[in-house]
Amino acid sequence: MTFSPVGAASSSVLLFFLLAAAALLLKRNQRLLITAGFSLAAVASLLAVAAGGLVVWSGLIHKLILPIGLPDLPFHLRLDPLSGFFLTVIGLLGFFVSIYSIGYCRGFLGKRSVTYLVIFYALFMAGMLLVVVADDAFFFIISWEIMAAASYFLVMFEDEHAENRKAAFLYLVVAHIGAIAILLSFGVMAGFAAGVEEGFNGYTFDAMREAKFPTGWATLAFLLAFFGFAAKAGVIPLHVWLPEAHPVAPSNVSALMSGVMLKTAIYGIIRIAFDLIHVFPWWWGAMVLVLGVITAVMGILYAVMQQDLKRLLAYSSVENIGVIIIGIGLAMIFTSFKLPVLAALALIAGLYHTLNHAMFKGFLFMGAGAVLHATQERNMEKMGGLIHKMPWTAALFLVGCISISALPPFNGFVSEWLTFQAFLFTPALPNALLKLLIPLGAALLALAAALAAACFVKAYGVTFLGHWRGHNPLNPPLLRGTKGVVEVDWFMRLGMILTAFSCLALGVLPTVVIGWMDTISEQMVGTKIAASAGAFGWVWLTPVSHERASYSGPIVFLGILAVVCATYLLLHVRRTAIHRAPIWDCGFEKLTGRMQYTATSFSMPIRRIFGFLFNIKEQVRITPPVPPCNKGGVGGLHYHLRVRDRFWGWIYEPISDVSFWVARKVGMLQQGKIHIYLIYSFVTIIILLMFFR
Repeated sequence: MTFSPVGAASSSVLLFFLLAAAALLLKRNQRLLITAGFSLAAVASLLAVAAGGLVVWSGLIHKLILPIGLPDLPFHLRLDPLSGFFLTVIGLLGFFVSIYSIGYCRGFLGKRSVTYLVIFYALFMAGMLLVVVADDAFFFIISWEIMAAASYFLVMFEDEHAENRKAAFLYLVVAHIGAIAILLSFGVMAGFAAGVEEGFNGYTFDAMREAKFPTGWATLAFLLAFFGFAAKAGVIPLHVWLPEAHPVAPSNVSALMSGVMLKTAIYGIIRIAFDLIHVFPWWWGAMVLVLGVITAVMGILYAVMQQDLKRLLAYSSVENIGVIIIGIGLAMIFTSFKLPVLAALALIAGLYHTLNHAMFKGFLFMGAGAVLHATQERNMEKMGGLIHKMPWTAALFLVGCISISALPPFNGFVSEWLTFQAFLFTPALPNALLKLLIPLGAALLALAAALAAACFVKAYGVTFLGHWRGHNPLNPPLLRGTKGVVEVDWFMRLGMILTAFSCLALGVLPTVVIGWMDTISEQMVGTKIAASAGAFGWVWLTPVSHERASYSGPIVFLGILAVVCATYLLLHVRRTAIHRAPIWDCGFEKLTGRMQYTATSFSMPIRRIFGFLFNIKEQVRITPPVPPCNKGGVGGLHYHLRVRDRFWGWIYEPISDVSFWVARKVGMLQQGKIHIYLIYSFVTIIILLMFFR
């Protein structure tokens, strides 16, 4: 019996729907529900990985029509290399997170029921998988709404908190505004696709692929689609929901939302631009590139300012979405100028970063969830010294920080290096404006990369190193404040360990991964880069030309491993060569948590330089001394810092105020008196008779 990718993908989705239904039957036994439910989710995710991985490797296209939609509107499914790639990304992180969730959700036992968490987790995964295999506008929008609605209820899981309700509402509003824009885009394209071929319906993607769009209408369709998908992806200035929703969701859900839900929007942009429209002017790519650069720089600047660990990670996702968008923008520019090899390089860079970001951001959210699970705290100002109590989590979180900081030998380095290589080939463009714009974009991307490294030095150092920063001034420096903190269980550790290995493998074996991905670039831009990228075997990565640049992940990994092993042997075998002494304490004895750097102080130099980009309110309040202290003394200093997103004040707050004003005025129509309502009806009938006789 041969393995059918489309059958495996369908089975994966059916298993998730089965899990959503079965969760109600197991709700009386919460422990069994958690173990069995997330184990089934892990199996379903592996099926998706197998289906997607095989399709990408083979380069074949598989189609299926399900006669279960509305009359004459069946559901069309398609598995091609692009959808297979995203199916693999979603399934791979879903597998790791499902294993992690077995341990994480046990933390809710005795506190609250997890039945609805399991149900909407399964529907969320099913919705994301359906989005990337949908092959018509009708089925795509239904799948998109399943994904959006399920994630809304997941954000609302701990709905007793006002911030959860507010974040979920904001997310739902932005998601549906984006969905309306996507629907309008499909409407424009379907109008030109109707009747392209006998038997084709305009709403199918096959019909849209065959249609010829006038430039003006194609531009309208692309701008509507890009707006809708950018709202879901968190492209600035449509990002405001993301740092509100991701921190308050359960951490296993945050890992999926940031790691793969945002990537469904990336899938949509690539599908519309390169597959359905596939012919476009260069300025589309320039617009995408500019928005990507702005998103990358502003996203990481906002991340550096945060004290909430999960909020920092959420803003960091904005930055990484910007990096992916940069790759897509460059690919669109190269495609419009008929430079297919460079377009393939830029597209592979963007897709590689899509896979990398899914792994290391999902990984970091799992690490943040482990910290939250152990400390019940998200504020880094109240953490510190956790490396002593949570050594496994600390070591694994460090791997995630290295990966996202784009340091070799881990995966973040490879995709950002490929993006810079795509930038370096832009002198081949015959456009003077782009020759000026693109080097500036490369410089700003380098700035974003440097700020990302600073951001995660802060995140790791403040959270895991130093002494406990809890607000109890009686804490000695020996971590009495972490007395109740314990390491997380093995299910959570296993989920993080597997993700850490994936980050290492993607960084050490990029040539193998690019060889697997190359069918996508062939499908989208008509050429491959594997022949040049792997011209010197799997050890060396040589994008486009080995004379220009090369990188060897295995050699770098072995070199770093050799240095680490030599250092270990030097320090731990020849103990007589080590002289141990107290650390330098700046002239103070017995440093306490009050004397060390905080998250706020760490980001102060960057805040001073880029403060004009934020809405900053900084206050220092002096309290009087308490008797019998000297009257001339100072009782205490209270420092308060608020850093707000300027885009909220510029765009969203005015819209919110106007919406509430209109709602209040419309609400005045509700009088609660029957004769007033009869007058409304009478006036409506008169108006209809006047204009529609």
